[in-house]
Amino acid sequence: MQVEIFETKAQLGKTAARDAAQIIQQAIGERGAAYVIAATGASQFEFLDALVVEKIDWSKVVCFHLDEYVGLPESHAASFRRYLKERIVSRVNPRSFHLINGEADDVHEECRRVGRLITQQTVDVAFVGIGENGHLAFNDPPADFVCEEPYLVVNLDQACRQQQVGEGWFENINAVPTQAISMSIRQILKSRKILCIAPDKRKAAAVRDCFSLAVDPMHPASILQQHESVTLYLDSESSALLRRTD
Repeated sequence: MQVEIFETKAQLGKTAARDAAQIIQQAIGERGAAYVIAATGASQFEFLDALVVEKIDWSKVVCFHLDEYVGLPESHAASFRRYLKERIVSRVNPRSFHLINGEADDVHEECRRVGRLITQQTVDVAFVGIGENGHLAFNDPPADFVCEEPYLVVNLDQACRQQQVGEGWFENINAVPTQAISMSIRQILKSRKILCIAPDKRKAAAVRDCFSLAVDPMHPASILQQHESVTLYLDSESSALLRRTD
């Protein structure tokens, strides 16, 4: 695992975006298309703002959705479909973006639908973050490290739901959905490369636990230690505890 530490989130975002663009451009050059997994959340703001202005032929990029709340309307400010449409789709118009419909009548069938789409391809790069509870996508602790299904319905724990309130997506914890459709851990790990963008002081303990300790389902993102090509992008705040213990 390669770890890069920056003084500011802006520097982090620009460097991660440059690296992501190089991976996408290389994939297009080799295969004629690039297949990408895109994350959401406050930690991705600077990265996505920088990525969409990189020189990329987005008509040759196919994107997959990492996770989405169950039952949350797309019109809600916290909807990840809305987030991705506003921050990526409307700005660069990729060839396609396979979004998860969290309002589907049958969420398990929706898991199978998007699962069939992603398993037809080899993903060139996954953009992910880390939750305050160490989750990877919406795989809260204890995470399922063995499930081979590409997507699954998961229950969101208290810490995960409180993070969404703390980031300002919801007024209170009672407004946060209790379930989500999430890409599985095993599916994320099938990506050729993974760029993990994890700034902010509130992520410091999770970064320490996931990357200073042994791989453990109680620290879901720790599984990234087992992937052969991961770059972890931290700022001075999210890396503070990691640097003191390493």
